[in-house]
Amino acid sequence: MPIRPLTFLPASVLRKTAEPVKTVDDDIRQLMDDMLETMRHEQGLGLAAPQIGQSLRVIVMDCSDEDDPDPMIWKMANPEIISASEDTASMEEGCLSIPGYRGEVTRPASVEVSYLDETGAEKTMQADGLLAACVQHEIDHLNGKLFIDYLSRAKRDLIIRKVTKDARIDRDG
Repeated sequence: MPIRPLTFLPASVLRKTAEPVKTVDDDIRQLMDDMLETMRHEQGLGLAAPQIGQSLRVIVMDCSDEDDPDPMIWKMANPEIISASEDTASMEEGCLSIPGYRGEVTRPASVEVSYLDETGAEKTMQADGLLAACVQHEIDHLNGKLFIDYLSRAKRDLIIRKVTKDARIDRDG
């Protein structure tokens, strides 16, 4: 399972709507495994395929505690929020594609999500707390939306300017 290179803002793939997975086959399962390995290597809680340059509706998550003997690992193709609570919760979020930046994001406190698992079986999950925030964050990636889009315009624009400047410096040397 190779670790894939991350894609960083301002890469355009992060702002596109990802393509649905037609079938969960060996290639998609390999992608899921690679994404899980990459996410763990980068010490993230979740990862969406656009974050490794793949415009596909695939996410992986592991919101378990480090010492949890039975981790809850999620591998999802074509995840969709089918219901969301009216109650909201705020949580500080960051993103592997925007390293070094964090912000307070308010989202529905709980959600129900439909998806295809790694075998291609149709499943649903109920999520609240950290898992709800994580799954919504990753699904946002599939829709070209980033956590910074929930911040004030001034804060979002400042982060985008800094990230774009850093990317230009890295590219130009």
